[in-house]
Amino acid sequence: MSTGLKGKVALVTGAAHGQGRAAALALAREGVHIAALDVAKPLAYPGYALGAAHDLDSLVDECRALGVSCLAFAADVRDDAAVSAAVESTVERLGRIDVLFNNAGICGYALVHELEEAAWDAMLDINLKGAWLVARRVIPHLIAQKSGVIINNSSVMGLRGGARLSHYVASKWGLVGLTKSWAIELAPHNVRVISIHPTGVNTPMNDGLAALEGLTPIEVAERSAGNLLPVPWVEPEDVAAAVVFLASDQARFITGSQFVLDAGLLSR
Repeated sequence: MSTGLKGKVALVTGAAHGQGRAAALALAREGVHIAALDVAKPLAYPGYALGAAHDLDSLVDECRALGVSCLAFAADVRDDAAVSAAVESTVERLGRIDVLFNNAGICGYALVHELEEAAWDAMLDINLKGAWLVARRVIPHLIAQKSGVIINNSSVMGLRGGARLSHYVASKWGLVGLTKSWAIELAPHNVRVISIHPTGVNTPMNDGLAALEGLTPIEVAERSAGNLLPVPWVEPEDVAAAVVFLASDQARFITGSQFVLDAGLLSR
Protein backbone atom coordinates (compact mmCIF):
# COMPACT_ATOMS: atom_id res chain seq x y z
CA MET A 1 0.00 0.00 0.00
CA SER A 2 1.24 3.48 -0.87
CA THR A 3 1.81 5.90 1.97
CA GLY A 4 -0.41 8.42 0.19
CA LEU A 5 1.71 11.22 1.57
CA LYS A 6 3.19 12.74 -1.58
CA GLY A 7 2.08 16.34 -2.06
CA LYS A 8 0.66 16.71 1.44
CA VAL A 9 1.70 19.37 3.95
CA ALA A 10 2.97 18.78 7.48
CA LEU A 11 3.48 21.25 10.30
CA VAL A 12 6.21 20.06 12.65
CA THR A 13 6.89 21.84 15.95
CA GLY A 14 10.24 21.65 17.68
CA ALA A 15 11.60 21.06 14.19
CA ALA A 16 15.10 22.53 14.41
CA HIS A 17 16.82 19.42 15.72
CA GLY A 18 16.25 16.04 17.36
CA GLN A 19 13.02 14.14 16.78
CA GLY A 20 11.28 17.05 15.06
CA ARG A 21 14.03 17.51 12.50
CA ALA A 22 14.25 13.79 11.80
CA ALA A 23 10.48 13.61 11.30
CA ALA A 24 10.45 16.64 9.00
CA LEU A 25 13.16 15.11 6.82
CA ALA A 26 11.52 11.68 6.78
CA LEU A 27 8.22 13.23 5.69
CA ALA A 28 10.03 15.34 3.08
CA ARG A 29 11.53 12.15 1.61
CA GLU A 30 7.95 10.96 1.11
CA GLY A 31 7.18 14.11 -0.87
CA VAL A 32 5.54 16.03 1.96
CA HIS A 33 5.91 19.82 2.03
CA ILE A 34 7.07 21.02 5.44
CA ALA A 35 6.25 23.92 7.75
CA ALA A 36 8.93 23.87 10.45
CA LEU A 37 8.26 25.73 13.68
CA ASP A 38 10.79 26.07 16.49
CA VAL A 39 11.53 28.53 19.29
CA ALA A 40 15.05 28.75 17.79
CA LYS A 41 16.60 30.50 20.78
CA PRO A 42 17.73 29.71 24.34
CA LEU A 43 15.16 29.59 27.14
CA ALA A 44 15.80 30.24 30.82
CA TYR A 45 14.32 26.84 31.60
CA PRO A 46 15.28 24.00 31.13
CA GLY A 47 18.81 25.36 30.71
CA TYR A 48 20.22 23.09 28.02
CA ALA A 49 20.78 24.10 24.40
CA LEU A 50 17.69 24.20 22.19
CA GLY A 51 17.39 24.54 18.43
CA ALA A 52 18.81 27.69 16.85
CA ALA A 53 18.00 29.83 13.84
CA HIS A 54 20.81 28.28 11.80
CA ASP A 55 19.31 24.82 12.49
CA LEU A 56 16.01 25.96 10.98
CA ASP A 57 17.83 27.46 8.00
CA SER A 58 19.73 24.25 7.30
CA LEU A 59 16.53 22.21 7.63
CA VAL A 60 14.92 24.37 4.97
CA ASP A 61 17.89 23.74 2.67
CA GLU A 62 17.80 19.98 3.27
CA CYS A 63 14.07 19.73 2.62
CA ARG A 64 14.27 21.78 -0.55
CA ALA A 65 17.14 19.58 -1.75
CA LEU A 66 14.68 16.69 -1.45
CA GLY A 67 12.36 18.47 -3.88
CA VAL A 68 9.71 19.79 -1.51
CA SER A 69 8.79 23.21 -0.18
CA CYS A 70 9.80 24.13 3.36
CA LEU A 71 8.75 27.14 5.40
CA ALA A 72 10.49 28.05 8.65
CA PHE A 73 8.88 29.86 11.57
CA ALA A 74 10.83 30.97 14.64
CA ALA A 75 8.04 30.91 17.20
CA ASP A 76 7.34 29.77 20.74
CA VAL A 77 4.42 27.34 21.01
CA ARG A 78 3.26 29.33 24.05
CA ASP A 79 2.78 32.42 21.86
CA ASP A 80 -0.70 32.09 20.41
CA ALA A 81 -0.33 35.07 18.07
CA ALA A 82 2.91 33.69 16.59
CA VAL A 83 1.43 30.20 16.28
CA SER A 84 -1.70 31.52 14.60
CA ALA A 85 0.38 33.58 12.15
CA ALA A 86 2.52 30.53 11.28
CA VAL A 87 -0.52 28.34 10.66
CA GLU A 88 -2.25 30.94 8.50
CA SER A 89 0.94 31.61 6.54
CA THR A 90 1.37 27.89 5.93
CA VAL A 91 -2.16 27.50 4.59
CA GLU A 92 -1.82 30.63 2.47
CA ARG A 93 1.54 29.64 0.95
CA LEU A 94 1.28 25.85 0.81
CA GLY A 95 -2.48 25.53 0.39
CA ARG A 96 -3.37 23.30 3.33
CA ILE A 97 -2.16 21.35 6.38
CA ASP A 98 -2.62 17.59 6.41
CA VAL A 99 -0.36 16.47 9.25
CA LEU A 100 0.47 18.10 12.58
CA PHE A 101 3.39 16.62 14.52
CA ASN A 102 3.07 18.22 17.95
CA ASN A 103 6.67 17.56 18.94
CA ALA A 104 7.93 20.68 20.75
CA GLY A 105 8.82 19.85 24.33
CA ILE A 106 11.30 20.16 27.16
CA CYS A 107 12.39 18.04 30.10
CA GLY A 108 14.02 18.67 33.46
CA TYR A 109 14.69 17.03 36.82
CA ALA A 110 13.54 18.03 40.32
CA LEU A 111 12.10 16.37 43.40
CA VAL A 112 8.46 17.32 43.74
CA HIS A 113 8.95 19.27 46.99
CA GLU A 114 11.94 21.14 45.52
CA LEU A 115 10.32 21.92 42.17
CA GLU A 116 10.02 25.66 41.55
CA GLU A 117 6.71 27.04 40.33
CA ALA A 118 8.39 28.66 37.32
CA ALA A 119 9.75 25.28 36.24
CA TRP A 120 6.33 23.64 36.63
CA ASP A 121 4.71 26.40 34.59
CA ALA A 122 7.30 26.24 31.81
CA MET A 123 6.99 22.46 31.54
CA LEU A 124 3.21 22.39 31.38
CA ASP A 125 2.96 25.47 29.19
CA ILE A 126 5.36 24.17 26.55
CA ASN A 127 4.62 20.44 26.59
CA LEU A 128 0.86 20.49 27.13
CA LYS A 129 -0.65 23.93 26.63
CA GLY A 130 1.63 24.52 23.64
CA ALA A 131 0.33 21.37 21.95
CA TRP A 132 -3.22 22.58 22.48
CA LEU A 133 -2.48 26.10 21.23
CA VAL A 134 -1.01 24.75 18.00
CA ALA A 135 -3.73 22.16 17.47
CA ARG A 136 -6.60 24.57 18.01
CA ARG A 137 -5.25 26.74 15.18
CA VAL A 138 -4.74 23.78 12.85
CA ILE A 139 -7.92 21.83 13.57
CA PRO A 140 -10.37 24.20 11.80
CA HIS A 141 -8.43 23.63 8.57
CA LEU A 142 -8.52 19.85 9.04
CA ILE A 143 -12.27 19.97 9.69
CA ALA A 144 -12.84 22.13 6.60
CA GLN A 145 -11.00 19.68 4.33
CA LYS A 146 -12.47 16.65 6.17
CA SER A 147 -9.11 14.93 6.54
CA GLY A 148 -5.91 15.07 8.52
CA VAL A 149 -3.74 13.52 11.19
CA ILE A 150 -2.47 14.91 14.51
CA ILE A 151 0.44 13.09 16.16
CA ASN A 152 1.24 14.17 19.71
CA ASN A 153 4.75 13.31 20.89
CA SER A 154 4.36 12.05 24.44
CA SER A 155 6.88 9.67 26.03
CA VAL A 156 7.10 6.38 27.89
CA MET A 157 6.67 8.74 30.83
CA GLY A 158 3.18 9.44 29.52
CA LEU A 159 2.36 5.85 30.45
CA ARG A 160 4.23 5.45 33.76
CA GLY A 161 5.71 7.50 36.60
CA GLY A 162 9.24 8.74 37.08
CA ALA A 163 11.23 9.99 40.04
CA ARG A 164 12.27 13.65 39.85
CA LEU A 165 10.09 14.00 36.75
CA SER A 166 6.63 14.73 38.14
CA HIS A 167 6.09 17.91 36.10
CA TYR A 168 7.34 16.21 32.93
CA VAL A 169 5.22 13.12 33.59
CA ALA A 170 2.14 15.25 34.23
CA SER A 171 2.60 17.04 30.90
CA LYS A 172 3.07 13.79 28.98
CA TRP A 173 0.09 12.05 30.59
CA GLY A 174 -1.90 15.17 29.72
CA LEU A 175 -1.08 14.64 26.05
CA VAL A 176 -2.69 11.21 26.25
CA GLY A 177 -5.88 12.79 27.53
CA LEU A 178 -5.84 15.37 24.77
CA THR A 179 -5.22 12.66 22.18
CA LYS A 180 -8.18 10.55 23.25
CA SER A 181 -10.52 13.52 23.59
CA TRP A 182 -9.55 15.05 20.25
CA ALA A 183 -9.88 11.66 18.54
CA ILE A 184 -13.49 11.46 19.73
CA GLU A 185 -14.29 15.02 18.67
CA LEU A 186 -12.60 14.83 15.27
CA ALA A 187 -13.52 11.33 14.07
CA PRO A 188 -16.75 12.59 12.44
CA HIS A 189 -14.55 14.86 10.31
CA ASN A 190 -12.23 12.02 9.22
CA VAL A 191 -9.36 13.42 11.31
CA ARG A 192 -7.20 10.97 13.23
CA VAL A 193 -5.27 11.68 16.46
CA ILE A 194 -2.52 9.48 17.93
CA SER A 195 0.08 9.86 20.67
CA ILE A 196 3.53 8.31 20.40
CA HIS A 197 5.61 7.12 23.34
CA PRO A 198 9.34 6.75 22.75
CA THR A 199 11.85 5.58 25.30
CA GLY A 200 14.99 7.74 25.59
CA VAL A 201 16.04 9.15 22.23
CA ASN A 202 19.56 10.05 21.10
CA THR A 203 18.98 13.79 20.69
CA PRO A 204 20.58 17.06 21.83
CA MET A 205 18.01 17.12 24.66
CA ASN A 206 19.34 13.77 25.84
CA ASP A 207 22.86 15.22 25.86
CA GLY A 208 21.76 18.45 27.53
CA LEU A 209 19.91 16.73 30.36
CA ALA A 210 22.92 14.53 31.07
CA ALA A 211 25.22 17.55 31.17
CA LEU A 212 22.97 19.28 33.68
CA GLU A 213 23.34 16.22 35.89
CA GLY A 214 27.11 16.15 35.48
CA LEU A 215 26.83 12.78 33.76
CA THR A 216 27.24 11.34 30.29
CA PRO A 217 24.13 10.29 28.35
CA ILE A 218 25.06 6.62 28.73
CA GLU A 219 25.33 7.05 32.52
CA VAL A 220 21.83 8.54 32.60
CA ALA A 221 20.51 5.64 30.51
CA GLU A 222 22.14 3.11 32.85
CA ARG A 223 20.62 4.88 35.88
CA SER A 224 17.10 4.42 34.52
CA ALA A 225 15.08 1.20 34.65
CA GLY A 226 16.49 0.35 31.24
CA ASN A 227 15.18 -1.03 27.97
CA LEU A 228 14.62 -4.75 27.47
CA LEU A 229 16.41 -4.67 24.14
CA PRO A 230 20.17 -4.16 24.51
CA VAL A 231 20.21 -0.49 23.50
CA PRO A 232 20.52 2.59 25.74
CA TRP A 233 18.14 4.59 23.56
CA VAL A 234 16.52 4.73 20.14
CA GLU A 235 17.48 7.10 17.33
CA PRO A 236 15.49 10.13 16.10
CA GLU A 237 15.09 8.30 12.79
CA ASP A 238 13.22 5.50 14.61
CA VAL A 239 10.70 8.02 15.89
CA ALA A 240 10.53 9.62 12.45
CA ALA A 241 9.69 6.28 10.85
CA ALA A 242 6.80 5.88 13.29
CA VAL A 243 5.55 9.38 12.43
CA VAL A 244 5.62 8.62 8.71
CA PHE A 245 3.72 5.38 9.23
CA LEU A 246 1.07 6.94 11.47
CA ALA A 247 0.58 9.86 9.10
CA SER A 248 0.22 7.56 6.11
CA ASP A 249 -2.71 5.73 4.55
CA GLN A 250 -1.24 2.53 5.99
CA ALA A 251 -2.48 3.69 9.41
CA ARG A 252 -5.84 4.96 8.16
CA PHE A 253 -7.83 3.21 10.90
CA ILE A 254 -5.54 4.10 13.82
CA THR A 255 -6.93 6.86 16.01
CA GLY A 256 -7.18 7.59 19.72
CA SER A 257 -4.34 5.13 20.29
CA GLN A 258 -0.95 5.19 22.00
CA PHE A 259 1.88 4.04 19.73
CA VAL A 260 4.71 2.72 21.91
CA LEU A 261 8.35 2.77 20.75
CA ASP A 262 10.03 1.80 24.00
CA ALA A 263 12.56 -0.97 23.23
CA GLY A 264 10.64 -2.98 25.80
CA LEU A 265 11.04 -0.56 28.71
CA LEU A 266 7.40 -0.61 29.76
CA SER A 267 7.43 -4.41 30.05
CA ARG A 268 9.77 -4.29 33.05
